[in-house]
Amino acid sequence: MNEKALRVLEFNKIKDKLSSYAVSPMGKELAQKLEPMNYLEDVRSAQEETTAAASMILRKGNLPLGGLTEVRPQLKRVSVGGVLNCKELITIGNFLYVCTKVKSYGKKESKDDNYSVIDGLFELVQPVPELERAINTCILSDTEIADDATPKLRDIRREIKRSNDKIRDSLNSVINSPAYKNMLQDNVITIRNDRYCVPVKLEYKGSFAGMVHDQSNSGSTVFIEPASVVALNNKIRELKSEEQAEMDRILAWLSDMAGNNLNTINADLEILTRLDFIFAKGELSLSMEGSKPEFNKNGIIDIRRGRHPLLNRDEVVPIDINLGGDFSALLITGPNTGGKTVALKTLGLFSVMGQSGLHIPAGDNSRLSMFSEVFADIGDDQSIEQSLSTFSAHMSNIVTILDRADENCLVLLDELGAGTDPTEGAALAIAIISYLMERKTKIAVTTHYSELKVFALETDGIENASCEFDIDTLRPTYKLLIGVPGKSNAFAISKRLGLSDNIIDKAKEVINKEAVRFEDVLTELEMYRKTVETEKEKAEEYRQQTEDLKRIWNARKILQIDRKKGFCGKLRKKPVKSLNPRKKSQTDLLKR
Repeated sequence: MNEKALRVLEFNKIKDKLSSYAVSPMGKELAQKLEPMNYLEDVRSAQEETTAAASMILRKGNLPLGGLTEVRPQLKRVSVGGVLNCKELITIGNFLYVCTKVKSYGKKESKDDNYSVIDGLFELVQPVPELERAINTCILSDTEIADDATPKLRDIRREIKRSNDKIRDSLNSVINSPAYKNMLQDNVITIRNDRYCVPVKLEYKGSFAGMVHDQSNSGSTVFIEPASVVALNNKIRELKSEEQAEMDRILAWLSDMAGNNLNTINADLEILTRLDFIFAKGELSLSMEGSKPEFNKNGIIDIRRGRHPLLNRDEVVPIDINLGGDFSALLITGPNTGGKTVALKTLGLFSVMGQSGLHIPAGDNSRLSMFSEVFADIGDDQSIEQSLSTFSAHMSNIVTILDRADENCLVLLDELGAGTDPTEGAALAIAIISYLMERKTKIAVTTHYSELKVFALETDGIENASCEFDIDTLRPTYKLLIGVPGKSNAFAISKRLGLSDNIIDKAKEVINKEAVRFEDVLTELEMYRKTVETEKEKAEEYRQQTEDLKRIWNARKILQIDRKKGFCGKLRKKPVKSLNPRKKSQTDLLKR
């Protein structure tokens, strides 16, 4: 779909939310690449994945992906025969541990565990326990290899320890000897150039048998390796070289072992990345109390109690939107800040989210349609650099939309025709809507123009809708009412904001009497609608009370019959054959 519409509908913010639920850099990357799909089967499969993930999270908790980090650079090095260091091998080991945990998580615990659409992914995960165990055994930290990694390394380190102990014993005898007491600057053992030394006063440099390795900054002290430990120091150096060679061999062995399992590890990486992404979709769905929409190819949209996912869930007012059934165009009117644009964005964003395989924050059994494109002209695209006015910017965008829109597209137009002369703007808006309706495009438009409300009333295939406004409180309720044109309520809102009654009365005198009458009719319609709704609620309440009284009356009649037959209060062990089926069911009702 076109990038402009995705940006205007703020789909990038949804992807950011999705990305925040992914654990690994690879999963986050996949979330940021998410785009709407064009094939119905792909969309339905992606929706099923999200449903299965959300269900598994509720039943088993979150997918155990802790420790899943970026491993692609390490695998790339292994693929060209490179040797990994301790830190890189630990990363591989952690990845393999995650594979083991995920494999265990995916095992079915009961017959009810049926997540067929993603079960196959869990089955494809192949842990590599031998390599995981080898890395965990050999590598202790980012810089340390375990003594028991190999018998040879253990023996070398034991010999190094013994040699170090011998050197220390020898040097301790030197620094504690009365013969050397006056020659030493301090009675300590130091290391210079990886050789054990003692600090000797400069004037005794020629008298102290040994090899000079360093001198202090002041020049008063020289660090001499006593002749008695030269051989042991040489031995330790040789042992250190052997130790390094053995550690290099261990790292090469582990890297080679990883290389031998490279195909398996790469496949596991792809599967775990996919699972990370799928379960991020599941967590996003749970976080916004989402549901799986039903998809069709007929252009039918029926959103029930939809809530815009970027608004505060505790404050947003759920709305019902339908389009594409009895009418292909929806004209939304009502006051400013009444929720018209939010309704438009909700419609577009839900379509984009649904086709991307994401659940939508709406009631169950909501329906969406497949669209090849969603076009949106929402917001002010005024540009100083391009010398575009608000009207010019909108019209430029609309021209592009008109060139590309067809029966497989959804077009969203906010304040169509605004920014120019109202008469010409309304005429243009009617012409644009008519053109799109001829092309069987699904359209949702917001406007304040009364001419468009009349056009919707008189034209087949287009339906009025309004954002409800509470006349008593002079505030919008943010509810969307399909089938009812709405008032802009500019006078009422201005009055609430403190505009003088004199000015408002003057404004009413200026506007056309037919326009005033039309707005008055809309007000009467709104009042009538509210009256009908109130009466409907009362009728439903009376009906429910009647049903309750009827149940009580039937229960009393059954009770009287049972008393006459003599088994009230104590049920017989055998059924009463004399009762006909209707009375028998009534007795069962009374028992319950």
